[in-house]
Amino acid sequence: MISCWSAKGGSGTTVVAVALAMILGRDCERGSVLVDLEGDVPTVCGVPQPDGPGITDWLVASPSVGAAAIERLEHPVATGVRLIPCGRRSVAGEQRVPLCAEHLARDERPIVVDVGRVAWTGEPDDLVRRQFVEAATTSLLVTRPCFISLRRALAIPMRPTGVVLIEESGRALGRTDVEDVLGVPVVAAIDVDASVARAVDAGLFASRLPAPFGRALRDVA
Repeated sequence: MISCWSAKGGSGTTVVAVALAMILGRDCERGSVLVDLEGDVPTVCGVPQPDGPGITDWLVASPSVGAAAIERLEHPVATGVRLIPCGRRSVAGEQRVPLCAEHLARDERPIVVDVGRVAWTGEPDDLVRRQFVEAATTSLLVTRPCFISLRRALAIPMRPTGVVLIEESGRALGRTDVEDVLGVPVVAAIDVDASVARAVDAGLFASRLPAPFGRALRDVA
């Protein structure tokens, strides 16, 4: 299970999560599963918001709704990729995250979780997001070389296993600075590219993954 998260909004977490799920879905015979805690994955994939319940609905359901019901939440969104949508509730139900994570860990398909922004508060949504990060086999912090983003990441007392760096020209900070500050390696660096925004705007990001994303994330996947 791979968790993609950020310490600041607008870092590109969702597009990285979708790209990873696409690469894994093509490479694995059984495909991949993409879990959406933010609600933006269908938009990035260029598909309508799925009708019916999602992962947030399962998290706040009664204990009688077992882990097997999670598979019934899946919707196809691209070749080889199935989506567990965010759902209709606010992110809560931290008591059921361990059961969900255990169920996902037993799945033979690779799992990518778009966790969204993680803070260090006692709010229910943050408790849920943190547990998904901590339960993942691979925890990827998606960040720009931004002082504010790095400062917020340092304030969170858990370290990712790697950083996906969204590089921007003109920034004072670079890859080495990010690694020195966070103490973890940059496992992929992706240049900000207008082709990505165009693909998302046109609803083609999932069906025609921009080449820079595919090349940068190949080794991560």
